Amino acid sequence: MSKINKFSRRHRRAKKARMQIREQGKARLAVFRSGNHIYAQIIDDAQGHTVVSASTLDKNVAGEVSHGGNTDAAKKVGETIASRAKEAGVEDVAFDRGGYRYHGRVKALAEAARENGLKF
Repeated sequence: MSKINKFSRRHRRAKKARMQIREQGKARLAVFRSGNHIYAQIIDDAQGHTVVSASTLDKNVAGEVSHGGNTDAAKKVGETIASRAKEAGVEDVAFDRGGYRYHGRVKALAEAARENGLKF
């Protein structure tokens, strides 16, 4: 009998969402959130590679935020990923929240990315 905990439940939710996103045929904006940092990357599933990425560990983001695990840092990561996506020629993406609730840091990142030009 397998042990079901909050991590395995999150992975199950994330897997379901990713399958639905892949059917759309768009690049996906994937979010991962840890206690101290937040990471975002735009992934082209058709070719199987990451187009652009941003996180609170990036030098330009880390210099502007005091702590990587709050909504202000998530907003900065959202702005950064949107500007890098524009430079790479990506505008239309599907948002992959990674099994997390659309709340708090995940919501702040998504709204900042939308405000800076990403469409999803």
